[in-house]
Amino acid sequence: MNPDQDFDTEQQGSDDDLDTENSPDPDAQAQEYVDRVLGSPRQPSQASKCLPPESLSIGDRSQLLENRSPPLDLKRSPVSDETASGLLSLPLELILKICSYLQARFVLGVLPLVCKTLRDIVQDEVTWRIRLLKKIGSCYPVVEADDDFNWPAACIDLEEHLQQWAENGRDIDYFSLTEGHFASVDSVLLIQGGDLCVSGSRDRNVVLWDLRQLGRAHEKVLVKTLGTERNGTHKGWVWSLASRDDHVCSGSWDSTVKLWDMAAEGQQFDEIRATAAVLCLAYLPDILVTGTYDKKVSVYDPRAAQALVKRRKLHSSAVLSLAADEHFILSGSEDRTLVCFDRRTNSVLQRLMLDSYLLAMSYHGNQLWAGDNHGMLYVFENKGGCFHRIRHFNVGHHSQITGLQHSLGALYTTSTDKTMRPFRVEAFGFIFQIHLPTDPPKVIGSRTHNCVLNGISVKGNMAVAASGGISLEVWRFGMQ
Repeated sequence: MNPDQDFDTEQQGSDDDLDTENSPDPDAQAQEYVDRVLGSPRQPSQASKCLPPESLSIGDRSQLLENRSPPLDLKRSPVSDETASGLLSLPLELILKICSYLQARFVLGVLPLVCKTLRDIVQDEVTWRIRLLKKIGSCYPVVEADDDFNWPAACIDLEEHLQQWAENGRDIDYFSLTEGHFASVDSVLLIQGGDLCVSGSRDRNVVLWDLRQLGRAHEKVLVKTLGTERNGTHKGWVWSLASRDDHVCSGSWDSTVKLWDMAAEGQQFDEIRATAAVLCLAYLPDILVTGTYDKKVSVYDPRAAQALVKRRKLHSSAVLSLAADEHFILSGSEDRTLVCFDRRTNSVLQRLMLDSYLLAMSYHGNQLWAGDNHGMLYVFENKGGCFHRIRHFNVGHHSQITGLQHSLGALYTTSTDKTMRPFRVEAFGFIFQIHLPTDPPKVIGSRTHNCVLNGISVKGNMAVAASGGISLEVWRFGMQ
């Protein structure tokens, strides 16, 4: 198949569906994959290591700063010409200084209700840019902010993130859930605002947890194992999870995707047969996208009688990571490529060659963050519908980044790492890091664990990591 052709539209049951590589034993295939892909990576030679573009060299920060937006004019005031007295007659700089002692969410939600003068200040984008950049003192955002960049939301997210992990998260509640699985947990996903959690394991099960019961009724935290299979939810290792509203899907090495309705107590409402082991998923309102071991990216519409919409062999090796929105499908593969497929034109837009393969992705707005098998973080910018690799960072990981979640003000990573900044951990210790998404990222907290951490999910006031030690590691922040 020509890799530059459009997606081939196929019906379930076609000849292509029979291309299952002689139906290998799913457990043996999964173990071979883990040994090959998640084993100790070979470090690239110095000559072949990926470097950022010269114009964005990490060492030349002065040039980077020159290319950013012009300096903020702190003397410009959005205050109207109406007569103001007392506090509001102060210079804008002093008003902003006073507001900096109030929580950003309070400033945005309450002060506009007080008077027109404060409303004008709070609704000015410059106000929030000043506040955020003074708070972190670093280059932010990593990609150039476009006209739609939400500075107030970014400021709220970042300040609450900093507050949660103050003093390395001293006030965060920690729980280790060890009773739901009897093999390595490889995927985890928070749903319903962080109240519920689902986890997938090599024991073939998908387990539902009620995190609202943590610290209150321990026996009610573990809700149920999904499905009715006698030997487990699936017939192979559960490797990937995704959700949309109250619907959750689980992808397995048994080459199936099962769909569950959380509004109906986790009942299964559909099953999709793939052509090979399902390694990654992306669930959107109109489509479900799968990346499979046999190098293919497939698009399904679970609402339709014939779910398969189109399937394409986009890579020359297994598809390891996925991200998607209403315009693009992004796939990373063991063949060390990142492919951008344009949904609107139904064609491959770009094929970017890398020096490593991407195991984890987080895509929001105009930026894609990705972690590779050497512990590096990459940032790609979507500029006018074209993706460019603009930065890469070494944040202290020296092995695979197994999980990554990025938002406007927060960045979480998990890795099979034996060191962490600023000090070394015990041999075979593994790491969960908390960063600010600045240039370069700042580590503001870290957690170590005695087994590999296979992924991370953060939502609401919860962060959950999937552990190879047959557990879920849970951190509960103070309520906002």
